[in-house]
Order: sequence, then C-alpha cells, then structure tokens
Amino acid sequence: MPYITWFKILSNLKIMKKILLLSDTHGHIDERILKYAQEADEIWHAGDIGDLKVTDTLAQIKPLRSVYGNIDGSNARVSFPENNIFTVEGVKFLITHIGGPTGKYTPRVRKLLDEIKPDVFICGHSHILKVMHNKTRNIMHLNPGAAGIHGFHKIRTMLRFEVAQGKLQNMEVVELNLRGKNLAQTVQGTN
Repeated sequence: MPYITWFKILSNLKIMKKILLLSDTHGHIDERILKYAQEADEIWHAGDIGDLKVTDTLAQIKPLRSVYGNIDGSNARVSFPENNIFTVEGVKFLITHIGGPTGKYTPRVRKLLDEIKPDVFICGHSHILKVMHNKTRNIMHLNPGAAGIHGFHKIRTMLRFEVAQGKLQNMEVVELNLRGKNLAQTVQGTN
C-alpha cells in the first residue's frame, strides 16, 4: 500500500485517552479505586497521596501523573512535582494540589494560570467535587473531590473522562461510597 494511503488511514484514526482523576486519598486505596484504575488509559492524582503505596500501586496498573499535596512528606515531594504541566491529545493541563475556588484562585495559582494558560486546571485539597467552566479565564476547572476515607466529605468521589481531538468528553462522576473507615473496610470486603 502506498505511503499516502497509509497516511490517510492513520490521520483518520481517532486518538482518545481515558483518564481517571482522583485526589486526597490520604493513604487509602481499595478495590473500587483499583477497578476504575484498570479501565483507564492514564491515572492522574491531584495530591494528598498520604502514603506512596497508593501511587506505587496505581503506577503498576497504568501510567500515572501526580503532584504532591500539603499533607505529603518528603518522599512524595521528591517523587512528584508541586505542579504538573502537560498536553494530552491537544489539551493543555495544569495540576496542582491547592488552587482555591474557581475565580478566586490563590496568588501562586493566578500567576501560573497567567503564565501557562492551560485549557484545563485541576486541583484537589478542598474535598469538594467540582466541574466548572471559568468564563473569565476560559478554562475548565476540575476537582475530583476526595477518594480517601479521611476528611469532612460525605461521599468519596473521583472523575472519569476522555480526552480526544482537543477536548474533554464523556465526563463522569464516580461515587465510591460513604466516607468512613468502618464502612470503607466493609465495602472493600463485599465488592
């Protein structure tokens, strides 16, 4: 087959990445998280890992991108950056742990957003699930909530989505279960 024909076939293929986005695990990982990790092409963690066994386990399943969070110790800070800036399928991402509410970002994050100009800004820290378009900056702001069992959140959450042809698509909120150590241990044994 001539080169031109192969080029046309390859240029018409739709490239897509399935992403699992989680944050604030605080050292917790369970079978439900691992089930969704298996279904992703890449796993992204927005900080407060808590114990590197979490990211070590996830990285054995699929490629991992992560940042450290405010509770993470020196091992996480050596292993992961404070800010992770990258492009996937034509979409520029910025992940950092503490970002602030949409439109009221911390001074550090405002400076990063001005310099980097990402299409999508991802943070964790608040334990509050958020998928919101910031019209002022024309960026998508994502916070997957918290997948861990420690904190004030009531439901453990993550986000799944696809990145294809320069856009996010098929955004899905994953509700794991109610937060709480006893319940999480019970659910681990039954799922």
